[in-house]
Amino acid sequence: MQIKTRGLRFWCYTLAGGASLALLPMTTTVAAEDTRFNGYVENATYGREGVGLSKFRNTLQLEAQKRAGDMGIFSNVRFNAILRGSYDGVYDLNDDEYGRNAGGPIQLQDLAQGSVPHGSGVGSPASAIPLPPGNTFGFDTTQNPNDGMVVLGEHLHGQDNGVAFGVPVRPCDKDDRGCIQGYLDKDSNEMRFQEFNDRADFIRELYADFDINFSNGNILSTRVGKQQVIWGRTDLFRVLDVINPVDFSRNNIYDELEDIRIPMWMVRTDYRMGPTEVFDGLAFDDLNFQVVWNFDKFRPHDIGQCGQPNVILDAGCFFRGMNNLWENGGTVANFAGATPDGGLATDFGPGQIGIRKAHMPSWSLSNTQLGLKMEGVYGDLGFSLNALTYRSQLPSLRGGIPAQNAFTGETGVWPSLIAFDIHFPRVNLVGGSLDYYSQGIDTVFRVETAYTSGEEFANTLRERLYSESDVLRYVIGADKNIFIPALNENQAFLFSGQIFGQHILDHEREQRTYGEAGIPDWEHNWTATLLIKGFYMNGRLSPQLITAHDFRAQATALAPSVEWLVTDRFKLTAGGNFKVGTGARKFDDCRSCNPWDPFTQTPGVVGHQPGESAGLSGYEPLGRFQSGPIGMAQKEDEIQLTARYSF
Repeated sequence: MQIKTRGLRFWCYTLAGGASLALLPMTTTVAAEDTRFNGYVENATYGREGVGLSKFRNTLQLEAQKRAGDMGIFSNVRFNAILRGSYDGVYDLNDDEYGRNAGGPIQLQDLAQGSVPHGSGVGSPASAIPLPPGNTFGFDTTQNPNDGMVVLGEHLHGQDNGVAFGVPVRPCDKDDRGCIQGYLDKDSNEMRFQEFNDRADFIRELYADFDINFSNGNILSTRVGKQQVIWGRTDLFRVLDVINPVDFSRNNIYDELEDIRIPMWMVRTDYRMGPTEVFDGLAFDDLNFQVVWNFDKFRPHDIGQCGQPNVILDAGCFFRGMNNLWENGGTVANFAGATPDGGLATDFGPGQIGIRKAHMPSWSLSNTQLGLKMEGVYGDLGFSLNALTYRSQLPSLRGGIPAQNAFTGETGVWPSLIAFDIHFPRVNLVGGSLDYYSQGIDTVFRVETAYTSGEEFANTLRERLYSESDVLRYVIGADKNIFIPALNENQAFLFSGQIFGQHILDHEREQRTYGEAGIPDWEHNWTATLLIKGFYMNGRLSPQLITAHDFRAQATALAPSVEWLVTDRFKLTAGGNFKVGTGARKFDDCRSCNPWDPFTQTPGVVGHQPGESAGLSGYEPLGRFQSGPIGMAQKEDEIQLTARYSF
């Protein structure tokens, strides 16, 4: 693996410093028998191929539990608090990749000239290409200079005659271009000290538990406060476990969900009935009903802001580049021309294409989220039935906003124009899960499924460039301990396999003149994961391998690691994360969608109608949905070392 010399030097230096930090002596403080304090200090240092240092996160987590006993009608009253703070030094130690000095001037592909600097395309003052009178192409390069940028997707693919444009990558206090207010607008300190923000994320959890006992033996258990509510039993990809949003900027999809779920202020109440006979002859060994009310202000997933090391699907870079195009104008590679594939870099003005703003749901009773669950145990079978109404934690791009016609200067709503607002639609979910332990083969089988309505997907067949679809998701998994005497005669290896399925039930796609148009996401897709974990030295040394394979994207992730419990309190974990496969893929980029008819008609298309895509494709922007999170991370191979001292 090739790593920049400077980055490798930083990696070696900071690794030593991080290990020293983790070895600091700590003491355990116990105030009373019913009060307990514990926590850990941790350093995670990652080196990425071609980049150097990609993470130098130092974390301190403090946990406190207090048992208060009985208080009036409430019994078993307990209080729990978890505080977490971190400092990621990568933004200081490798600031030419991720900090105040990231990015630089860019070149964009142009069929006539080979490449041109940002600000030098058709419509610029220096352009010799004739345009109709009244056109408003071109932008002010003092407001959008050719500096501090990368080309969208450049770490994954070349421009290859497709759409491309510049994306600012410096923190928003250093360069506010493309920073979407209230959504993706982190400054330097919000990147360095991720938990210290206006949502007080340093309060990881803060809740109270209490029970009410009924005369019939049933118990009403309630937890109120900032918490994680866990539905489902899957790893990496979620099916039912969708109540809390997730921080993918921490380590993409690869950290434990317990560490990357974003806790919310909620009430969770369980009515525990214990062994219960429902009908004659039908008796459950355990039966519970749960109500969850998430009354916190809406919060989406943290998908990563462009300029951070982890930006899932590279979507945050697309959003930032598109908002910069809307606010300031900019150059788009290979957009216009007299040939079917365009080929001429074009300077668009502000308010013509791009992302205008994000509609972040304000707090209201109608914007809160409500979930219901029934779960029980019948012999060796555990089950749950779930229902949830919530806001989508992933963004939806909706076209159909007023924008300026660059050829005429007229403002209006144009069919299939790549100009959007970001929305978070209401989604309804029903689903369930089953767990079955087969004693005969000593194996646990898991099934989990969810059916949603209200999700929105990009769709180049529609005039607003999106459509709604019901979606079916499921996971089938099995866990088994297997002895492999050749590797370990004393302890078994844990094998845990899963296969995730996703089916978009209202999928649309059609063949057009130059390729397919419609929904870029696969209509049917499956991702398989496998965990193999071994144990040596009485469990103190534990090697493991995690693999994930996206079948339609033909992309695979491999994450080997070794965990060594040096002492009862000090743990070292060394590993890596490597990707293989096809990588970036192409799909209809809507260059040929003909929004400003007749100026944008595509050569070779008979009777090209306004808003009709001819299917001309490129890597950006919609190929990312075909590549998936593994395929879009093909150039993010890392070596990783984590040192943790618990107290």
